[in-house]
Amino acid sequence: MIPVLLILVPLISGLVTLFLRQEKVSKTWALFSSVITLAIAIFGAASANTSGNLLAFDASWVPTLGARFTFGLDGMGKVLTLLTAIAFPVIFASTFKNRYSGSNAFYGLMLFSQAGLMGVFLAMDLLLFYFFWELALIPVYFLCSRWGGERRIAVTWKFFIYTFAGSLLMLAGILYLYYQTPDHSFAMRSLYNIELTQRGELFVFWTLFIAFAIKMPVFPFHTWQPDTYEQSPTAVTMVLSGVMVKMGVFAVLRWLIPIVPNAAVRMSDVVIIFSIIGMLYASLIAIRQDDIKRLIAYSSIAHIGLMSAAMFADEGVATQGVVIQMFSHGINVIGLWIVADLIEQQLGTRKFSELGGLAQKAPTLAILFVVMALANVALPLTNAFVGEFLMFNGLFRYNHWMAGIAGISIILVAVYTLWMVQKVFYGEARTGVEMIADVSPGAKYMLITLVLVVIVFGVYPQPLINLTNDATKILAQLK
Repeated sequence: MIPVLLILVPLISGLVTLFLRQEKVSKTWALFSSVITLAIAIFGAASANTSGNLLAFDASWVPTLGARFTFGLDGMGKVLTLLTAIAFPVIFASTFKNRYSGSNAFYGLMLFSQAGLMGVFLAMDLLLFYFFWELALIPVYFLCSRWGGERRIAVTWKFFIYTFAGSLLMLAGILYLYYQTPDHSFAMRSLYNIELTQRGELFVFWTLFIAFAIKMPVFPFHTWQPDTYEQSPTAVTMVLSGVMVKMGVFAVLRWLIPIVPNAAVRMSDVVIIFSIIGMLYASLIAIRQDDIKRLIAYSSIAHIGLMSAAMFADEGVATQGVVIQMFSHGINVIGLWIVADLIEQQLGTRKFSELGGLAQKAPTLAILFVVMALANVALPLTNAFVGEFLMFNGLFRYNHWMAGIAGISIILVAVYTLWMVQKVFYGEARTGVEMIADVSPGAKYMLITLVLVVIVFGVYPQPLINLTNDATKILAQLK
């Protein structure tokens, strides 16, 4: 029943939020419901794997199509539902002072998106997975187009075209798989045991991979991301970069590689090469940015590129690193976005050329931001180090040269991240920065919470390793 609760609580809460007309009430209700979801997710993550009904649910959905409401909470699902459950209360609390016209609709759509994300990470039926994939994305279109920046309409249209094209490709692949199963089923077990021709495997691989690559995004399907991140409200950007991009990475591990393992092996060099190109390209572009949001956006593309390369390295240690890094990257990038939002809300700018010396006026904010920045660099004893080390380890076993070229990104990420810290918080104070106040209580407590997660899982990553062990072993057996 835990999987059902993880979906129903935000879904029902979102519906209730739509009827709450007072801004403070809708904010408080959204925060409260997200904390309830977090408590359920923690209980689910702490529960031992059992064959009972606690971590699984199965019921008839569309009998004529053989589709079922089948949910399960395995190791990888626990990691990503926990990330989703942590992200939303942190986002709501850290942006509590932000004002949105029609706040009930804003928070209702945010909660609908959370319900969709939970469904994506829990679905054990491919059609059900597709349903929740769309449920997670559709609210974001409205959130970006109504509450975004000046160029929000054009940017949202571009985002829509990319994701709609990906959804059509995914649906084509899903329908092809459905008609290739002996019993015409969308069930995970049936699809994992399907036998396809070489041409059929390649068709499924490219239809699904392109759909998932758009969402991650992976070069050259990345161009929607920086604009969308820049124009979206920061709370929405946190969801997009902290959680939603993990849908694509998760989908490759959950569905693509297990269903067409032979095609994945044949195409691994192609995917890894494009992923590495994306890592280096995004890192170089990040160095040239004058906007905090765009720098963080390109940084995210670089980190996802490494995950994409590691997934296709065909090494168990790399796969485990990817699952761990999905959680770590989500925590770290949300922390960076919180600071970016605080600066923009108080100073009205995100440009590095207009910032500087903020540490003099906001020392607490500077300290917390430095910790999150060091985690973004994957410094040892931070949470990101563990996953990144495992991914590079697996990539090195796969191909020394590819790993060496990809390793250049380690230097580049340190360059642009530390440059960002220096330009924003240190150096000569610019005119107007004296207006900034130190961290507000809500944002401070959320940043402190994230910093504790960074340090705890950096020093002692064993809980994450334990959660991902089973999922990694299963994936290894399927390859």
